[in-house]
Amino acid sequence: MVDVGAKAVTEREARASGFIKMQPETFDIVRQGTAKKGDVLGVARLAGIMAVKRTPELIPLAHPISISGCSLDFILDEEENRIQAVCTVRIADRTGVEMEALTGVSVALLTIYDMLKAVDRGMEITDIGLQMKSGGKSGLYIRKA
Repeated sequence: MVDVGAKAVTEREARASGFIKMQPETFDIVRQGTAKKGDVLGVARLAGIMAVKRTPELIPLAHPISISGCSLDFILDEEENRIQAVCTVRIADRTGVEMEALTGVSVALLTIYDMLKAVDRGMEITDIGLQMKSGGKSGLYIRKA
């Protein structure tokens, strides 16, 4: 584990996103809120936020940190029959929150898959990546399109 004790405490933020593509019928189930397991996006949001908080238990060398804020939002793309998950995590600490944001997106998308797999096993999770991070020694990073 990297020693971050000498680093300055700074405001840090990271945003990650990813997609899950599905059949049009499956997309309609999400949009209409008729999934047999319940509120797909509500459960996925909660699962993603819970995963953010547990990142150090999942990623062996991730530091335990005190998260000051986390949001997990979904954007429904009707043309492509896909859902984008966007997770933003904020802290004031000595280490970044990139892994937490990436973990939140990943678990949210996996939860959507789990809740809908009975009707569409062909769903595809794609393009999970860090979109932005700020704070710390390396400063601002914004992913190029």
